[in-house]
Amino acid sequence: MPNDAAAPSTPPNGDTPGGASAWPPPTPAYAYGKGEESAQDTAAEVRQGAVVLLAVAIAGNVLGLLWLWLAPRVPLVSDGRSVLLTESEAEHAVGADGVFILLGLAFGAVSALAVFLFHRRGGVGVVVGLALGGVLGSVLGWGTGTLLGPTHDVVARAREVGEGVTFDAPLELQAYGALLAWPVAAMVVHLALTALFGPRDPEPEWDMSPYGTPPLPGDAPRD
Repeated sequence: MPNDAAAPSTPPNGDTPGGASAWPPPTPAYAYGKGEESAQDTAAEVRQGAVVLLAVAIAGNVLGLLWLWLAPRVPLVSDGRSVLLTESEAEHAVGADGVFILLGLAFGAVSALAVFLFHRRGGVGVVVGLALGGVLGSVLGWGTGTLLGPTHDVVARAREVGEGVTFDAPLELQAYGALLAWPVAAMVVHLALTALFGPRDPEPEWDMSPYGTPPLPGDAPRD
């Protein structure tokens, strides 16, 4: 006699007879779309950061030329045996560092303003590119100024000009911390511009339709 009690069949939705859902659950179709959009946004942000880094770093050449033009000269003179400062208490060397710092602060503020105007929404890539570009721009400006300035071979220069003739010392940066003036100023100015004039995210809209409209303050509770 055939057995009429058949094993419980699996429900069409994949759930087990006990009510537990099948494992693993199906992956929502929209998850793939969101992943692709996130990858595209990340790639675009990296490209923007690279462009900002290159543009800011190239501006370091201008900083170097201005530093070479504006920095005070350190006068030297040879007595035939050694090279001496014409003014023993001169502060020209400190003045060169000060000019570099002031130029770095100015370039940092201008570069931050330009980046904010072109990329108003900001982003991690843009901020990182601005900071690294400021560091590279400072290094490039330092190298440009020292390379195009007076020669570093002081002895050969003293022999060339002769005894008792004043000549300029090589342009040098005494305080290497001055290289951070540009990136620090850029970060501070960009943060301030973003906080004051940056776009604001819209407030989230709560969907209360399944639960009804929440009562207003002062409304009497309903039975």
